[in-house]
Amino acid sequence: MVGLGAWSLVGAALIILLLPRSLEQCGHILLSAPTVRLGDQVTASCVITQNCSHLGTEWRIVWKLEPELHPRERQQHLPNGTLQSTITLPHVSHSRVLLSCCLHWGNSLQILDQAELQAGYPPTAPHNLSCLMNLTTNSLICQWEPGPDTHLSTSFTLKSFKSQDKCQTQKDSIPDCVPEDGQSHCAIPRKHLQLYQNMSIWVQARNALGTSVSPKLCLAPMDVVKLEPPILWTLEPSPAVAPPQPGCLRLRWETWKPSLYIEQKCELRHQPRLGEAGWDLVSGLPARTPQYELCGLLPSTAYTLQMRCTRWRLPGHWSEWSPSLELTTAQRAPIVRLDTQWRQRQLDPQTVAVQLFWKPIALEEDSRQIQGYRVSWRPSDQAGAEPILCDTTELNCTFQLPSEAREVILKAYNTAGTSHPTRVVFLESRGPPLGRLHATARDPHSLWVGWEPPSPQPQGYVIEWGLSPPSPNGSPMTWRMEHNGSIAGTLLQENIRPFQLYEITVTALYQDTKGPSQHIYAYSQEMAPSHGPELHLRHVGKTWAQLEWVPEAPELGKSPLTHYTIFWTNTQDQSFSTVLNASTHSFVLRGLEPSSLYHVQLVAASQAWTANSTSLTLMTLTLEESELHILLGLFGLLVLLICLCGAAQFCCRPSRKYSLWPSVPDPARSSLGSWVPTITAEDIFQLPSLRDPGMPPITKITVLEEEEKKPRPCESSDSSGTSSLSTLVQAYVLQGDPRVPSTQPPPQSGNRDQVLYVQVLGSPTGPGPGHYLRCDSTQPLLEGLTPSPKSYENVWFQTSPLGAPEPLVPHPEDDSIFEPLLDFPLLQGLRVSGAEGLGGF
Repeated sequence: MVGLGAWSLVGAALIILLLPRSLEQCGHILLSAPTVRLGDQVTASCVITQNCSHLGTEWRIVWKLEPELHPRERQQHLPNGTLQSTITLPHVSHSRVLLSCCLHWGNSLQILDQAELQAGYPPTAPHNLSCLMNLTTNSLICQWEPGPDTHLSTSFTLKSFKSQDKCQTQKDSIPDCVPEDGQSHCAIPRKHLQLYQNMSIWVQARNALGTSVSPKLCLAPMDVVKLEPPILWTLEPSPAVAPPQPGCLRLRWETWKPSLYIEQKCELRHQPRLGEAGWDLVSGLPARTPQYELCGLLPSTAYTLQMRCTRWRLPGHWSEWSPSLELTTAQRAPIVRLDTQWRQRQLDPQTVAVQLFWKPIALEEDSRQIQGYRVSWRPSDQAGAEPILCDTTELNCTFQLPSEAREVILKAYNTAGTSHPTRVVFLESRGPPLGRLHATARDPHSLWVGWEPPSPQPQGYVIEWGLSPPSPNGSPMTWRMEHNGSIAGTLLQENIRPFQLYEITVTALYQDTKGPSQHIYAYSQEMAPSHGPELHLRHVGKTWAQLEWVPEAPELGKSPLTHYTIFWTNTQDQSFSTVLNASTHSFVLRGLEPSSLYHVQLVAASQAWTANSTSLTLMTLTLEESELHILLGLFGLLVLLICLCGAAQFCCRPSRKYSLWPSVPDPARSSLGSWVPTITAEDIFQLPSLRDPGMPPITKITVLEEEEKKPRPCESSDSSGTSSLSTLVQAYVLQGDPRVPSTQPPPQSGNRDQVLYVQVLGSPTGPGPGHYLRCDSTQPLLEGLTPSPKSYENVWFQTSPLGAPEPLVPHPEDDSIFEPLLDFPLLQGLRVSGAEGLGGF
């Protein structure tokens, strides 16, 4: 198979090489339209003739549009034995493209035929058609705008014909005028024209997709004539003619010779050669005028002049502007006012040194063409020429005068003459002074100076200002004269720099004298300190560092410091800062890490600016081994203390305490405290009131048990009592002082066992407080073998803040003498009605 394929390729190559002409004659392309509109559809057919029968059957037709292959085609056999392949291109997007019909035979591609396909737009109508008659070329030149590009080859033709009426009927045709390729103008020769006869003119545009024409133009060639520009000349001065006045120019012009028989009018335009001023136009100049004088110009100024002309009283076009002519106006004497200011210094009794200053103020526009200044003085006893004291181009002059001289003459001059003389009178200071001179800074480049006008009102003021102290380069003082004597201040904006101290002098000028000069100092604006203080390291520790700095001395014109800011940064780029008052000169950095590097910077700030001081790099000290041990020991003690506190809290919790030892009941909180024995009516007895003065004091109360019990050491031997008590509870009352030891005999063995439960010492009516004592009997009081409650567990034994027991005082309306003992369980059975006097318990 491989050999067969290789043989086929070789055979195809031989056929193509040996029979090229036969392949070219095999087929041809037919287009539905060789030129179409952009975006339209086009259909192409490729017909294969019978001459291609030697190709065999292993081939097919392929269409190629530029580099792209289009295999989608329709093929059909026609009755005449030919094969036709048709392709339809739905949208043509290129203005020029090559379509090929190819034969795909084996692995080769052979072009059978090619056709060029063009696409574009129909031409639009030309517009802006205009024509003019050029007398130089003696032809009618017309031009137009062709319109947008059609992407197709488009031809333009200028068509015209002669007409006697207003171009309504055609009389004689004129040959077409075809412009050169790419041009949109064409010239009709003079031989085809009649200068004063109307003619119709239009432009026709044509390409493969259509034809269009412009609107027709009806004109006579002489109505559109365009003259050549005139030539300007300067008018040479003549002895018989006076020179032109300052601000005036004299010139002449010559018209174009072929247009001498045409009546014309001209326009002249001029502008200063320097500057950005526009053209000024002078209209209505006659063409045959031999000369012309142009005035109203600036003196001593160079001007550029141009001229153009057209037909007068008849239609026509303006000529082009003539070549430029440059002339310079004459100078005139300066018309200025010279404001003056002077200083005098006595050299000796006969001579005085004078320093004179002046400023020219133009009284008319552009009248300051000044070449120099002259200062002269004429003695009063001499006549004739005035001696020149100084001739300078500067605005000041220094000269010497006799002491008796009182005035000089100042003039400004140029080549045209001198200005009016200005008398400079050296006035004496005999006028009233100004009042309340003050100055404030409006902004960094201006100062406001104010004052109170004196009385009488002066004619003007002289204001002088400059740096204080004067600058080393010796720059002169700036001054200004105010001619309005009613003002009370002025704004100084000349030569004012920020953050500088200025000395300002104001002098009032009167008719024949002047007032004394007043001085004031003011800053234009305060500036920041030139540099910050130098930072020093005084001491350094393991976790701290002490810094100090020396503040800079205050400077004139410098804003005072308001605060300092210290910044320090460690090696981990962690930044810290603090703000200090301006009165602080040292600071201690705390909380530093041992053996660490820090970068410190001090910034001094004022209301105007901030200034950085020198930066500082420091390293803290390293911890010693003993200090490290101490820190570790303290840390261990802290951990041990925390553990002990936790253990103590764990052990003291109630749930833990009851699980470690048996629970001991509290009699004061026993449930028996709410138990009350049942007492019958026959058991109720009455006791006399204890508040009765005749009642002896109660010293002891003994509770007797019903059951017989053996006596205890603390049992009382007193057995006397009242027979009216019930058998449930029996008590007896012993008269006497409770603080006196008892002398009663012990009880008889034959009596019932008695248990001393409580003993009350004291009297409710006595001066001192009573005491409540409990016997330490081992006999159990409750069912369990629980010890007696401690004193802190019984509210009766709680003491006052003074340390003495504090008895409970019952309310007078209480019914029971044992109301204070309600929390005492076994004494609730001692409720006795009518015992109001037992409140002392």
